[in-house]
Amino acid sequence: MRLLVHSARQVVTITNEDVFYLSGRAMKSVEVLQNNDDGVAVAIDDDGYIAAVGSTQYVRRLWKDDDFEKIIDATGKCVLPGFVDAHTHPVWAGDRVHEFAMKLAGASYLEIHSAGGGIFFTVDSTVKCSSEELYQSLKDRLIKMLKAGTTTVECKTGYGLETKAEMKLLQVLQRAKEELPIEISLTYCGAHAVPKGKTPEEATEIIIRDQIPRLKNMMDQKLLSVENIDVFCEKGIFDTEQSRRILQAGKEIELRINFHGDELNPMKSAEMGAELNATAISHLEMVSKKGIEDMAVSGTVAVMLPTTAYLMKLKPPPVHEFIEAGVPVAIGSDFNPNVHCLAMMGTHYLSAWVPSASDRHCGEEGENCIQVYHRLLNILKYCVTKEIS
Repeated sequence: MRLLVHSARQVVTITNEDVFYLSGRAMKSVEVLQNNDDGVAVAIDDDGYIAAVGSTQYVRRLWKDDDFEKIIDATGKCVLPGFVDAHTHPVWAGDRVHEFAMKLAGASYLEIHSAGGGIFFTVDSTVKCSSEELYQSLKDRLIKMLKAGTTTVECKTGYGLETKAEMKLLQVLQRAKEELPIEISLTYCGAHAVPKGKTPEEATEIIIRDQIPRLKNMMDQKLLSVENIDVFCEKGIFDTEQSRRILQAGKEIELRINFHGDELNPMKSAEMGAELNATAISHLEMVSKKGIEDMAVSGTVAVMLPTTAYLMKLKPPPVHEFIEAGVPVAIGSDFNPNVHCLAMMGTHYLSAWVPSASDRHCGEEGENCIQVYHRLLNILKYCVTKEIS
């Protein structure tokens, strides 16, 4: 056995039901185990899985102390599950500080992008870096995330665009996945933007004809363990049908669909993603009512990115409608050169307040979100050591 944490004042389990995710009103509550006698214990097996949770007395009847590689006395403390960051772009070089003045002057995201800034500026800086330089900066970011309580993070590429550069970024992420003490879900996002000198249709063909087959070959050789495919489905970048073709090609090599949709313009991304049984769609500020209904039927997760909505002054996504429809909702930091947020607690804080910017999101749902947030804050007061938090 790898680890025993015993005598904790509380253990947060999120739910006591055997379910894959929570949706609707079920997301309102947080299950907490508490034992005022000998406390609560958690036992972790050799593969890192939770083998038992219960009173310290109960767990210690199952194993002896000598059975564990490490034992933590958590008397008076709380044991929390690590945060899951559902959307990040953590591997890149350079910065985009100079664009802040453009934003203050009123330039939109797409205007900055069209002027050669945004993703293009970061791509130019990233492709000039060696794999080692990219890995060291990635490592620093992921360790900071870990210290802030994130134990699982979805990591996208997207700042290479061309085939060779995208494969390099995937290999850098693969190295981090194998070497760092944080769980990584690896996402190929070669369709993050249209490379300079190419049309969206040309870029679509290159991705389907060259990049995805190259990716499959590297996966077959066990050089990469990519789980998801992403595309930026947006006006002037990849339209809905081009996005569908890219995502379908990824699905055919057994990648899960997890993409950017309905962010700046209504693209019917949600309807298209639900039709393809997408695992998740991010942003969704401009989602339609039909898209929400379709996502509820397909079980597609809506990934909210409050940091991005706040910094880009976007209309908040219709969180209330997602919850009422029974769509599973997750939260991501969207860490990238445009959004420097490494801590999920800050992201959760914004998720409680940003929706209230729209009167459709005020009232009970906003209060529920804030209540859960403050309950988590009270729980965090007992998290004294890094190992436990």
